[in-house]
Amino acid sequence: MRRPAALALLSMLAVLGAACGHSPAGSKPQARHVFMIVMENHSPDQALSGEFTSSLAAKYGVADNYHAVAHPSVPNYLALTSGKTWGVRDDSYRVLPREDIGSQLTKAGVTWRAYMEGMNTGACLDSPLPYDPGHNPFAFYGGECPSNVVPLTALAGDLAGSTPRFSWITPDRCNDTHDCDISVGDDWLRQQVGAITASKAWKDGGVLFITWDEDDQSADNRVLTLVIAPGMSHITSTKEYTHYSLLATVEDLLGVPRLGDAARATAMTDLIR
Repeated sequence: MRRPAALALLSMLAVLGAACGHSPAGSKPQARHVFMIVMENHSPDQALSGEFTSSLAAKYGVADNYHAVAHPSVPNYLALTSGKTWGVRDDSYRVLPREDIGSQLTKAGVTWRAYMEGMNTGACLDSPLPYDPGHNPFAFYGGECPSNVVPLTALAGDLAGSTPRFSWITPDRCNDTHDCDISVGDDWLRQQVGAITASKAWKDGGVLFITWDEDDQSADNRVLTLVIAPGMSHITSTKEYTHYSLLATVEDLLGVPRLGDAARATAMTDLIR
């Protein structure tokens, strides 16, 4: 094939691939900022009783058939960050191998930070309540937090300046609604989501996921998961998704291989624009 014809064919294939939602072989995904907030222990109906949360669901994407993968909290946090529960069936602390998305992103040279409300700098295992190390999965991998894990107070500066490609955000035990009323968590989300969606990082093609770790009152374990992106119209997906689907989606967006059971999960492509 002559060179001009070959180039024209390659160009046409690239256009067709983009139209079908696939990238040409060897190409990298669009560089975009990914944010994730994890709330606690409520059913979708309970979470949607919050006025602000309900307004987000009415405006953006809702995964209406999304399920947590375990009880209690810790194995769900591990699933969201490593694609495995590691056989954990309680909320006790244990040291796990460094096979998590944070370690993965560091090796790949992708910037990331985990913002922990109430955590003192350098004290990811022994900061006082209402901080909960069990809601900080990055403390489990390798038995200590990497320097990427910082107090939530650092988020405002990062949003105004150099925002990492991946931002994980954990509220404290009150603001995540573990110990306090849904209205308290709803007000907290109003503040944090407002700050994120006002940022350049989010406005320039970013995406924010908000999920609940589990419904601790239900064996069905269905939880609310929201997908919030600029220019997005309301959409509801009835496809069956889990925490492994969310991890798969985030890893695909960040251009790294899927970990653990995320490799076999269905990514949430119908909610990503």
